[in-house]
Amino acid sequence: MAETGEGLPEEVLALIFCHLPLRDRAAAARVCRAWAAAATCSTVWHDTKISCECELEGMLPLYLSTCLDHVHNLRLEFEPSREASRRVAIELLMVLAGRALGLRGLRLECRGEKPLFDAGRDVLEAVHAVCRAARELRHLDLRRLPFTLDDALVLQAARGCPELHSLFLDNSTLVGSVGPGSVLELLEACPRLRALGLHLASLSHTILEALAAPDRAPFTLLALRCACPEDARASPLPNEAWAALRRRHPGLAVELELEPALPFESVTRVLQPAVPVAALRLNLSGDTVGPVRFAAHHYAATLRALEVRAAASAELNASLEELAARCAALREVHCFCVVSHSVLEAFRAHCPHLRTYTLKLTREPHPWRPTLVA
Repeated sequence: MAETGEGLPEEVLALIFCHLPLRDRAAAARVCRAWAAAATCSTVWHDTKISCECELEGMLPLYLSTCLDHVHNLRLEFEPSREASRRVAIELLMVLAGRALGLRGLRLECRGEKPLFDAGRDVLEAVHAVCRAARELRHLDLRRLPFTLDDALVLQAARGCPELHSLFLDNSTLVGSVGPGSVLELLEACPRLRALGLHLASLSHTILEALAAPDRAPFTLLALRCACPEDARASPLPNEAWAALRRRHPGLAVELELEPALPFESVTRVLQPAVPVAALRLNLSGDTVGPVRFAAHHYAATLRALEVRAAASAELNASLEELAARCAALREVHCFCVVSHSVLEAFRAHCPHLRTYTLKLTREPHPWRPTLVA
């Protein structure tokens, strides 16, 4: 009698199995020899998402351990407030650290609430271990890790991961502990780095100059988050330095996220005319109209995405209409306040590349869903 999987080639089975959650992959591997071979081949595990909420409970350790060697890019989700989820995530990271020769990308995402006064030392120690072992790591994304990241972690990444292409440290912590000095060492140790996410306080004039150096590899993305007290006290970055960086890397895109902790005077220091802002997220406690008008006048050639969280007003409507008329290359606009019908019509009329928008004419229950443009 023919085996169950005999009718489909292994490469077809592998394409199917790569979309299955971990538990279902394990079940598929027990069906027959053909399915076992397909479920454990490198194609299935090259890009892997693992949720530590429940699917690893009761998993066969040998099955998972065998397949970890094939993981190149891992997205690991866990809940730091759930002891079981957190323990599994740490154990998995430590196993990877012991056999991380093939790991190229690591993205950590925390779900749910972070326990109060939780510094996440156990999780960060596991990240340190991976950085020490994964010499070929290209991408490290810690934006969804709600713990304070520090100089020691950046320096460990610099020493242990010289092949880094992207590093994102712009997480939602309330304290910024990564100084410009460690970022400079990172740039020296990782010459191929082309995408970087930081808090504003981690950036400096010297870093901009280092990025603009003639022998620097093409730099494509700088994501800046301005959300903690250290960001509000950060030294101003001169417009001339941004202009030099833009000339050196004409393809550079800057993403700016301005949060309520940033006072008005800090906002005016951050928004420099020469910054090639591609994405602007405004969630300010003070004036929002001024930054929107500034973006309309200075970022018309580069702005692709705008997000605004503010109180509705006639002045805000007018500034949004002006921005729509000037920023024809916009692809996304999301306003989390009620806007006038003229604002909606302005974006529809002047932004032919618009793909999705959140522009509500009346109050609706949250969460507000964006509208997709056909």
